[in-house]
Amino acid sequence: MNTQSYLKGFSAYLKLERSLAANSINAYCQDVEKLFQYLAINEKNTSLTTISLPDLRDFVAWLNELGAQASTQSRIISGIKSFFLYLAQENIITNDPSALLETPKISRKLPDTLSVHEIDLLIAAIDASKPEGMRNKAIIEVLYSCGLRVSELTDLKISNLFEETEFLRVIGKGNKERIVPIGATALKLVKIYLTEVRVHQTIKKGNEDFIFLNRFGTKLSRIAIFNLIKSLAVAAGITKSISPHTLRHSFATHLIEGGADLRAIQDMLGHASITTTEIYMHLDRDYLKTVITEFHPRA
Repeated sequence: MNTQSYLKGFSAYLKLERSLAANSINAYCQDVEKLFQYLAINEKNTSLTTISLPDLRDFVAWLNELGAQASTQSRIISGIKSFFLYLAQENIITNDPSALLETPKISRKLPDTLSVHEIDLLIAAIDASKPEGMRNKAIIEVLYSCGLRVSELTDLKISNLFEETEFLRVIGKGNKERIVPIGATALKLVKIYLTEVRVHQTIKKGNEDFIFLNRFGTKLSRIAIFNLIKSLAVAAGITKSISPHTLRHSFATHLIEGGADLRAIQDMLGHASITTTEIYMHLDRDYLKTVITEFHPRA
């Protein structure tokens, strides 16, 4: 099989037709490559037009034997299904063998949540004497006060920060745009970082508009944020398994515990799918700002 040509077409389809982010596209293509690897390892000379449902079930059984967790299997199956859907739409195959492929049941485990005190400990663990100290404080506050995904934080731009109205324009999954209120504490730290720290950096061309930069003058990577959170947790004596997403989950949890409207939280997190957008009414910006002001601990 000329797998690379099919993967190239699949990648273009995911980008143009489904507007997926680069990381998601890479993950989907890697999932399909795992199927190709399985077929090669087991010497199954099967072409795309002859792959059957039993072949795919054997592939899933193989993943299970390798020790892949149910969540991992489910994600890979999702990528495989998307691939065969693409092949069917392009008339490369006439029947989709993945249509009846079942995903393993996943027991959902709620992620750890930090208390307000633990978030204070996290921030207190930041070494303010270092040049990146103020930047790191602003990063933690923005993650917690705005409920952002880590990729949304690294992609934040100065041109999308509206100080007067205290809002951020955020580009989420699938390039979907949403407007999120930024708490007073977070906004204050971002302004201090921009005017007192970042202004003294030498910024590499093409990175002038990104808010958070590394010491080389380029935008921070997702891995850098993960490492920052992990190191701060150790320094603060927090034993929970946390990541940038923990702050996002804490944002939503603390709002719910404070009595905030679930519809507002849904809107601010950018979680609404096509189905849920029909259920949840549109919320105006003044209302979202009111929710943050009244219910978020950092407001």
